[in-house]
Amino acid sequence: MIELRTYVFLDSLQPQLASYMGTASMGFLPVPGDSCLWVEVAPGMAVHRLSDVALKASNVRLTQQIVERSYGSMVFNHRDQSDVLEAGNKVLQSLNTVEFDRQECALMWNEVIPSVTADHATLINRDNRKGSMIMPGQSIFIMETEPAGYIIYAANEAEKAANITLVEARAVGAYGRLLMAGKEADVQEAARAATQALQRLTCRKGTV
Repeated sequence: MIELRTYVFLDSLQPQLASYMGTASMGFLPVPGDSCLWVEVAPGMAVHRLSDVALKASNVRLTQQIVERSYGSMVFNHRDQSDVLEAGNKVLQSLNTVEFDRQECALMWNEVIPSVTADHATLINRDNRKGSMIMPGQSIFIMETEPAGYIIYAANEAEKAANITLVEARAVGAYGRLLMAGKEADVQEAARAATQALQRLTCRKGTV
């Protein structure tokens, strides 16, 4: 039995998130403005069959495929939203399920820290080589979700809403982690947008 953990459609990838995804992509690189679908399932090996279904259903490109023992993720992108949605529909049909049967998003951590010190910023920058750097004195927004894939949706909506810097958007493994930086007012707005976006998702209840 294949469990649908995450299913999120991004109507238009924002510039920073598209670039960040490109640093880890082993497939076809997304560009800003592309539509994108992030699907996470369990067990991980199931992504091979589901990727095959999606790629044969429309003109989508396989951005990324991550296969772990417990969980697997597949990411598709295309300029045309209809192609991405059609690929997603075929995946759902093959699972005999619907989008809203995805696992409920649990917000494990959600915090804004104002005006970080130089020491703190330096250590964060050393650990994060794919995104941008935090400057001393900037505020940071940190978020952790379960399942991991929902963090991508949160990151995209936050970038739409505020003038912030994307430092990390890790969506692999048991938990997803997001780290953004900027002026405190912008960071607060990004946090609000990300949190509300996740709260708007319709999911099955009682699974986390």
